[in-house]
Amino acid sequence: MVLIANPIYDSVFKYMMEDERVAKIMLSALLQKEVIKLEMRPHEYTGVTQRKISMMRIDFAATIRNEDGSIQLILIELQKTWLVTETLRFRQYLGSQYIDKKNVPDKNINPKGYGLPIVSIYILGHKLGELQEPVVYVRRKYLDYNSNPIETGVPDPFIESLTHDSIIIQIPYLKGKVRNKLERLLQVFDQSYCVKDNEHIMEIDESGMEVEEQLVVDRLIKAAVEPEVRRDMDVEDEILSEIESRDTTIMMKNREIELMNQKLNQKYQELNQKDQELNQKDQELNQKDQELNQKDQELNQKSNMLTSMISLFKKQGMTDEKIAKELNITPEELIKLLK
Repeated sequence: MVLIANPIYDSVFKYMMEDERVAKIMLSALLQKEVIKLEMRPHEYTGVTQRKISMMRIDFAATIRNEDGSIQLILIELQKTWLVTETLRFRQYLGSQYIDKKNVPDKNINPKGYGLPIVSIYILGHKLGELQEPVVYVRRKYLDYNSNPIETGVPDPFIESLTHDSIIIQIPYLKGKVRNKLERLLQVFDQSYCVKDNEHIMEIDESGMEVEEQLVVDRLIKAAVEPEVRRDMDVEDEILSEIESRDTTIMMKNREIELMNQKLNQKYQELNQKDQELNQKDQELNQKDQELNQKDQELNQKSNMLTSMISLFKKQGMTDEKIAKELNITPEELIKLLK
């Protein structure tokens, strides 16, 4: 068993990939093609800061040998993040690669100005949605209208300069997966090998390793004792702790806001219920008013009719007593109507 630095840390990963032999080994295994020549491009390394989430970006110009023996120059865009991040960050950087004039070979070898084919590699410290394979390949195909493959002798430079393949590594799913050469190499990312209480260091069994695997492990053994790398890992931990603390605070605030919104919604529903009850009461009162108005109208109508009949009976010379008896009312009611 040997102790190595944890390459999920940006500082360790950068140290590992700066070794050309190790970079060739890792990239050849990922591409499943021999990397003949490799040149690390000047890159913008976005390390951990108090304002940015950690994301490692390294670009390589690689000369590779294809399955048919042809030689091809490609651009490898390698991005690594240990935190869940928006895909917009990846898209922005990928977009900058497409418009970078440095990625267009000289006109003497590229008269039509085609850009270098791009292969994007994403090493993620988190899981994707439904995909549970540790390594996912996204490869393009040339198809006709009926989805039949179109056979070409060589890839079309126009298509190759405008589209790209991708390779995605999900570190959490590497645990216990050693089914092929690539997965054996990627075991150095398996976080289950971390030493207890020290995520900076991993303990790896080097027995039975092939030469290429041993070269990768040896580079990480050196990183584990490199003072600058160790300091950078400490800084990454501090910043990650701040990010986690910030995210926890935001999560708690969001929870408080959610609870407050729930209470406000409940109050709103109660007020709506009260409004509905009041509206119903208003409707009932309006109904009562309408009924009373109708009763008043009926009474007025009856009173007017009785008054008219009394007047008629008076003209006929009938006495008040006889009129009251004829109309089936009391003498007092008759007097009231005469007023």
